[in-house]
Amino acid sequence: MSDIDYPFDIHACPSPAYVIDNALLRKNLELLGRVQARSGARILLALKGFAMWDCFPMIREYLVGTTASGQDEARLGAETFGGEVHCYSPAFTEEEMQVVLRYADHLSFNSPGQWRRFRDTVVAAPPRVSCGMRVNPEHSTGAVPLYDPCAPGSRLGTRAADLSPEDLEGLEGLHFHTLCEQNSDVLEATLAAFEAKFGQYLGRLSWVNFGGGHHITRADYDVERLVWLVRDFKARHPHLEVYLEPGEAIALNTGYLVCTVLDIVENDGTIAILDTSATAHMPDVLEMPYRPEIIGAGEPGEKAHTYRLGGLTCLAGDVVGEYSFDAPLSIGDRLVFTDMAHYTMVKTSTFNGMRLPSICRIDEASRRVRTVKTFGYEDYRQRLS
Repeated sequence: MSDIDYPFDIHACPSPAYVIDNALLRKNLELLGRVQARSGARILLALKGFAMWDCFPMIREYLVGTTASGQDEARLGAETFGGEVHCYSPAFTEEEMQVVLRYADHLSFNSPGQWRRFRDTVVAAPPRVSCGMRVNPEHSTGAVPLYDPCAPGSRLGTRAADLSPEDLEGLEGLHFHTLCEQNSDVLEATLAAFEAKFGQYLGRLSWVNFGGGHHITRADYDVERLVWLVRDFKARHPHLEVYLEPGEAIALNTGYLVCTVLDIVENDGTIAILDTSATAHMPDVLEMPYRPEIIGAGEPGEKAHTYRLGGLTCLAGDVVGEYSFDAPLSIGDRLVFTDMAHYTMVKTSTFNGMRLPSICRIDEASRRVRTVKTFGYEDYRQRLS
């Protein structure tokens, strides 16, 4: 594996470790900054996709704030990022609402019932909070049902048939979130469905949130169409502020997961056991599912030596997939998974006593790797009682 040209010193970090490349992160942010400036939309970082707060000083050079899915994300955004803090949840408890109102300045409710329940509480809160409603345009576009908030029976957002003008009394915005790793042509179709079903309410509002799932920083994303869509929408509704809240697009292709081969065994093929885990450290590999890329590796059979890569937990299905390599793997070899920044650190677990991967960053200029944080026994112990 030593003849591979890696973009950083893969031995300069602990193993396993998430490694964020500051130069790649800034490249994404510069693109998002240009989209924000040209379109007039205000772009938020969705913490559910990327919440590495050591990176927030860089990110807030370009974006206006964060969007949260509950009290702890809202507090993290307020305390470590600043700017605007938007918050949405399928439902809030009384206790959580008291916390959220201390940190959020925009709050989206999932249903008229939730708005009615908390309207007086919100109005009485000392800092003014702009409230809105998440709606369901009933326009499915995703290929994976697990990630389709417009699927029949969805609990996410209120349908037009279940919404009346009275339900919006006191609200200032509408919020829809229907995309997942998709291009701007899908947003165009979704926006048309949204306006067809909810356009009658737009004249009384002050903002609309187009949600997340916009793969803006992907190489083939049609940025020009996105800019045109936002500008066209704002031209037709000049009184409305438009928000976008990508999470994945901020950190897309900016990070790696470095791991080490611990053992090699045989069972209907050669299996390499790693010091990482699909289920604990990259759960979307099993949930989505998808096959992450490894620097220097190919498809099964493409190169001379094929291995099934397995994780370190006792879960029988803790398998990343099959990969081939030019040279045989040896115990101690390091492998580098790509695109491991978004929906990784935020979804890790200590299942089976697995320690969380360390978190590192690559300096833009020197290319030196800095270890931001490591995790140990206390991080596992403190989750339990």
